[in-house]
Amino acid sequence: MYRPLPTPDEMALWDAAAQRDYGLLQELLMENAAREALGVLLQEYGPVEGKQVVLLAGPGNNGGDAFALARHLADRGARVSTFHVKPPEAYTGASAYHLDLLNKLRLPLVPLPDAHIDHLRRPDILVDGLLGTGFQGELRPDYRQWVEYINRLPKEVFVLSLDIPTGLNGLTGRPSPVAVRASATVSFEATKLGVALPEATLFVGREHARSIGIPFRIKQAQPPGQFLLEPSVMSLLSHSDDLLHKGTAGHVLVVGGSPGLTGAPLLSALAALRCGAGLSSAACPAQLAGEIKAGWPEVMLLPLGCGTSWSRDCVDDLSEALARFNSLILGPGLGRSPEAAAFCQALLALDLPPLVGDADFLYALAQNPDLFAQLPLNSILTPHPGEMAMLSGLTIEQIQANRIETAREYARKWNVILVLKGAGTVIASREGAVYVSPFACSNLAVGGSGDVLCGVLGALLAAGLDPLSAANAGVYWHGLTGMELRKRFPRRGNLAREIADMLPHVVA
Repeated sequence: MYRPLPTPDEMALWDAAAQRDYGLLQELLMENAAREALGVLLQEYGPVEGKQVVLLAGPGNNGGDAFALARHLADRGARVSTFHVKPPEAYTGASAYHLDLLNKLRLPLVPLPDAHIDHLRRPDILVDGLLGTGFQGELRPDYRQWVEYINRLPKEVFVLSLDIPTGLNGLTGRPSPVAVRASATVSFEATKLGVALPEATLFVGREHARSIGIPFRIKQAQPPGQFLLEPSVMSLLSHSDDLLHKGTAGHVLVVGGSPGLTGAPLLSALAALRCGAGLSSAACPAQLAGEIKAGWPEVMLLPLGCGTSWSRDCVDDLSEALARFNSLILGPGLGRSPEAAAFCQALLALDLPPLVGDADFLYALAQNPDLFAQLPLNSILTPHPGEMAMLSGLTIEQIQANRIETAREYARKWNVILVLKGAGTVIASREGAVYVSPFACSNLAVGGSGDVLCGVLGALLAAGLDPLSAANAGVYWHGLTGMELRKRFPRRGNLAREIADMLPHVVA
């Protein structure tokens, strides 16, 4: 359901514990890594007998992995040439051990040249073992030159990166400023956080996570703070029950709508119905009710007050009806008027059902941060990066440069479940755990997509899921739907309503 995504530091703790507490030698872990890398290479490329393989071995453990892999490739009949970045006598520990084995087998070892690297013979396979997940900062000029050499190789050369493509930041998934564009990457023991982020997609290629023998007890005792949503998260959805009726399938209330913005609450209400809610209602200022009702007959209306704007009368009318609803979506199309902000403040004083807050409700929070303290426990907030900047005071660039830690920090600060939307949507709990969506889909980059997501979350809350499970399953469902729409609209062009309509078709 949730695949662990350790940071480089968390992975280093696992590695150290395996050696310290269980006596697992680094030489053995490196040997296991090489065997797993060989398996991935054979799976991806096929037989290597007679193939020219160039291995680039860096100064640390990644270099040791490359030395060990060179031996296994030679045993399979490959013509291996291993290039090392520092003198053989400078290698220590497990890397020195596997280098010594290469020497004893008289396999070719060559210093990696600082210049004229393009004069190297073009291989069939290139193994990138230069830098591992501990790399941070910017590449030195010589490493940048080697990375650019790899990236200039013809497409038919298969490039395998060990643990992470050289130059990629293991925490953020961003190049520094360039990174190897691998055909495939083998992640040792677990996919590292940076490798799983959408920024890394161009560089990682096909990713394979392979165990190298770290005991499960270590990972259980020291769980990482981040996880990747997997398909099994959809098992959280309730199965169809033929004994259900509309009153027991959940009733979602969407509060929103203002002049010119009546479509947003309608999209949320429609999405809730498409996700199995038995009933879906839209509450809006009374004189906007006809505009919203014209959009879709299945959506019920709760007219509030007597005009086109939000008022104290709207709060009074709503307070009398709240007990009928199992979840509340607040914000789509609400507007940014002072009256809308005052309405939100008064509404938060009431006893509310589980809450999803988005759009103009987030604007009201930004204008009056004291309202965070009035949010119901485990409220779900769903900002996009621009709204997150408005709420936090950070720039969009700062947020996008470190989405994981930004979401974690502010979920704790605001005591909410925070859904930071975008490619690789991030879900952060108020306890500090972070979950990452595997989807980056431009078909979701359309006005109203966020309103649809709110409807999904509202329906799952109304069905009885706890808020964190609803956020995780809802984000995955929304992303999966976008990927299905991509098949029908490969050049985009789909509407937000079509996202809502597709939702029930992607659930087995």
